[in-house]
Amino acid sequence: MFTSLITYFRSGPDRPLLPDAAVIKSIYERKRWSIFLSLVAGYGFFYTCRLGLSVTKKPLIDAGVLTASEMGVIGSVMLYVYAIGKFVNGMLSDHANIRRFMSWALLLSALVNLAFGFTSLFAGFVILWGLNGWFQSIGSAPSVVSICQWFSNRERGTRYGIWAGAHNLGEGMTFIFVAWLVNHYGWRAGFVGPSLVCTFVALMLFRTLGDRPQTYGLPHVADYRNDHSAGPPPPGTTAELQKQVFRSPWVWILAVSCALMYVARYAINNWAILFLQETKHYSLTDAGFVMAAYPVMGFVGAAASGWVSDRFFNSRRNLSTLIYGLLQTGGMVLLFLTPPDHRWLDAVAMGLFGFGVGGLIVFLAGLIAVDIMPKAAAGTVKGLIGMFAYVGAGTQDWISGFLIDSHKTMVAGRNIYDFAPVFHFWIGASVLSMMLAATAWKVKPRE
Repeated sequence: MFTSLITYFRSGPDRPLLPDAAVIKSIYERKRWSIFLSLVAGYGFFYTCRLGLSVTKKPLIDAGVLTASEMGVIGSVMLYVYAIGKFVNGMLSDHANIRRFMSWALLLSALVNLAFGFTSLFAGFVILWGLNGWFQSIGSAPSVVSICQWFSNRERGTRYGIWAGAHNLGEGMTFIFVAWLVNHYGWRAGFVGPSLVCTFVALMLFRTLGDRPQTYGLPHVADYRNDHSAGPPPPGTTAELQKQVFRSPWVWILAVSCALMYVARYAINNWAILFLQETKHYSLTDAGFVMAAYPVMGFVGAAASGWVSDRFFNSRRNLSTLIYGLLQTGGMVLLFLTPPDHRWLDAVAMGLFGFGVGGLIVFLAGLIAVDIMPKAAAGTVKGLIGMFAYVGAGTQDWISGFLIDSHKTMVAGRNIYDFAPVFHFWIGASVLSMMLAATAWKVKPRE
C-alpha cells in the first residue's frame, strides 16, 4: 500500500517529445495559464483553512473555551509541525506530481478544519491543529516547484511575485469573511465555513493543476522559451543537487533572516485582531476590516516585488529586500504608537506592514535562494527556508501568548492587556532580520 501511495504521488515518466511545434505551443500556453491561475487561487484558499484561530481568539477567550496562553500553545504546535512538514514535503515536491500532491493536501486540511469546528477539548484542538499544520505545509513548496517547471528564468520573478501575493488574498478573505461568519454564527463557523469552501476548491485543483511539462511530451521550459540566461543546468541527479542546498552558507543565512521576519509576520497574523479589540476597542468586524488593509497591500507588495527587481534591478533582489524590510518595520511601529480612535492611521500602518511583508515573503522566503541554487532542487530550497521560517513563527506564538498573558491586569472584573513588551519583541525581530539579509547583498543568480 505504501509503495502504491508513493507511485500515485510521484511525477510521471517523460513522454516522447511531440513533433509538431504548433501543438507544443498550444498545449504549453494553455497549461501555463491553467496551472499559474490554479496556483494563485489554490494557494490563496490554503490560508482560509489556516487563519481561523487568529480570527476566533477573542470569542474563544470570552466564551472561556481557551486562554491566550493555550491558544499560543495550539498555534505553536501547528507552526512547528508546519515547519517540519515544509522541510520534508519540500524535498518530496522535487519528485512529486504537483497536481495530486497539492490538491489532496488542501482537501485534507479542509476536513481537519471541519473536525476542529466540532471540538471542545484542549487536547483535541492541539492534535487537530497540529495535523492541519502538516497538510498546510504542502501548499508552498509544490507551488514553487511548479512555477520553476513551467516558467523560465526571466519570467520567474514576476510570476513568483504574483503567486506569492496569493496568500494575501486568502488572508483578506479570512479576515473579512470568517470574521463575518464568527460575528453572526459563533466561533465554530470560523472553521466550518472555510472547510466547505476549500473542499470545493481542492476538487477543482484536481482538474486544473498539472505535472511537469516533460510528462506531456513537452520540452523543458528553458528550451521552449529559448531562455538560457541562468546558464546550463548543473550536472547531477536531483538528490545530488539537493545536497548542494545544504552546503550553501547563503541559504542558511537567508533561512535565519526569514525566520526572524516570520516572527513579525505571524505576530500580526495571529495577534493583531486581539490587539485591535483589546487596546483600540474595535468590534470583531471592524478589526477584520482594518486588518484587510494588510493582505490587500501585501498582494500589491508581493506582485510588484518580482516585477520591479526583474525590470529595474536585472533580477537582483538585494536593494528591494532592504526597502521592503524598512516598510515592514515602520508599519509595525506606527501600529503600536497610534492611539485609539485613529482608524485611518491604523489602516495605513497595516497597509505599510502588509506591503513590506508581501515583498519580503517573495525575496527572503524563497526567491533569492531559489535564484542562487539549482532549479531542480527548488522544493528543497523552499522547504529548508520554510522550516526555519515557521520555527520562528511557532516560537513567536508561544512567547507572544506568554507575554500577553503575563502582562494583563484585572480592572473592574475585566482583563486589561499591556501589549508593549510583546511589540518590542516583534519589532526587534524585524530589525534583526533586515540586518542579516543585508549580509547577502552580493549573491548572484545561477541555474
